[in-house]
Amino acid sequence: MLLPYLNKGVIEAGCDEAGRGCLAGPVFAAAVILPENFVCEQLNDSKKLTEKKRYELRPLIEENAIAWGIGIVTEKEIDEINILQASFLAMHRAVESLLIRPQHLLIDGNRFKPFENIPHTTIVKGDGKMLSIAAASVLAKTYRDDYMMNIHNEFPMYNWDSNKGYPAKSHREAIKEFGPCKYHRMTFRLI
Repeated sequence: MLLPYLNKGVIEAGCDEAGRGCLAGPVFAAAVILPENFVCEQLNDSKKLTEKKRYELRPLIEENAIAWGIGIVTEKEIDEINILQASFLAMHRAVESLLIRPQHLLIDGNRFKPFENIPHTTIVKGDGKMLSIAAASVLAKTYRDDYMMNIHNEFPMYNWDSNKGYPAKSHREAIKEFGPCKYHRMTFRLI
């Protein structure tokens, strides 16, 4: 069972990103503030859930969250500032979009760039430990997948409908054959 909060009585926002290891498309992040009494036994690290389960959980998270937000950093910005900084920026944008200001941020991973003056705690594999980070991982992943499905229609040869921009063999082979497109991260090793 994932933990509902780190500090009782503190407005905590769980933050996570999706798409960091991709060759194409933006990096998405989500920030989610859940009520302290939120219970959802199916909720877990989005990588441990099926695609179907992630999409079933998304409306449940959105309806029950006190606040949630999405942050996006484009492939152009990723190329300018690097993927680590882009991941931090996406999380900052997600937190900025929250309608309620959190008092503490729970960050999935081991590094974070402080956001304004909000204290934060980094938690390695936090998406498998804290409910709010797991919720953020589900939102970030599903919103990014929606985006990749959308741009797949523009460039079907890269198979983004199945690989979502990750470095799958079919994706690398398509880059070899057709070259990169405007959605590719040019600073990444594409082939």
